[in-house]
Amino acid sequence: MKNRFFYVWILAAFALASCGGPKTQQQVELPAQLVETAPLAMSDISRELEFSTTLQGWQTLNVAPSLTGKIEHIYVEVGTTVGAGANLVRMDQNQYTTTKLTYTNLGVEMQRMESLRESGAVSQQTYDQTRLSYEQTKESLDFLEKNTYVKAPFAGVISAKNYEDGELYSGQPILVLTQIYTLKALIAIPESYYPVVKKGMQVQISSEIYPGETFPATIDIVYPTVDPASHTFQARLRIPNSSLKLRPGMYVKTKMSMGMARAMVVPYQSVLKMTGSNDRYVFLDDAGTAKRVFVKLGQRFDENIEVISDELQEGDRLVVVGQAKLVDGSKITVAGENAQ
Repeated sequence: MKNRFFYVWILAAFALASCGGPKTQQQVELPAQLVETAPLAMSDISRELEFSTTLQGWQTLNVAPSLTGKIEHIYVEVGTTVGAGANLVRMDQNQYTTTKLTYTNLGVEMQRMESLRESGAVSQQTYDQTRLSYEQTKESLDFLEKNTYVKAPFAGVISAKNYEDGELYSGQPILVLTQIYTLKALIAIPESYYPVVKKGMQVQISSEIYPGETFPATIDIVYPTVDPASHTFQARLRIPNSSLKLRPGMYVKTKMSMGMARAMVVPYQSVLKMTGSNDRYVFLDDAGTAKRVFVKLGQRFDENIEVISDELQEGDRLVVVGQAKLVDGSKITVAGENAQ
């Protein structure tokens, strides 16, 4: 009887344990992770904004006359540098020649009408009709001259050629003229800097093609609206290029000085990235517990980087070694002289 009672008691004890009975401290707590920390402190930094962009010609013109017809002659090739007013294309001249002859004849007729008008031998209506024909023909002649003998409106280089002499022009630009002695570029700047970015500010441009060399630029236009999707606004840069080292289409980096500022700067390796997203975070020592704080990244300085968060305070203890092993709420032990 005693053995049977003892057997029932053992089963009851086992059932109680399997149904969630109290667990020991050793079963629920993971061992504390060994880390190193450093105090957070504000630093004076030289605020610089860096952006990547692609260079464009200051002006680009598709040479596309308003007249269709045969192309008699193209004066340039791809890569030809031309000055303002240089001949680019000569279209079929028949219509221009005919209109010029008509204009010359109307000029003679106008002189005769002027004489007859002074003597009162012609009515005002006849005089007005002749003068109207003369002026309309002059407008047509100017239009035909401009579109028959096509000239460069500005200095630049021929960057594309789509026809050859004798071909029929059908609408696609005959040439593309690009101004390369001055270039431009657009940069997208975070909206928080809108109050301080002004026209005339200086910008430095660099290219991997010319290591260690920078090129000056100036903000030419600050666009008046902010993109609601990206929360950035655009600024246009004007880039002198008399050396012709830079060319349209080049990928470059821009650097703009915004003066001195106070910022929180931490070791770059102390910032972790959330798997599957671009969210960044750091760990603080919160009385022996790892506290995860999400941050935004600012300017980088070699091995350090600026972090931005309302949850970070000067004097907080930042985990700088061992943070990769932590999760939010982990118990931590601070090693070495950094322990407090």
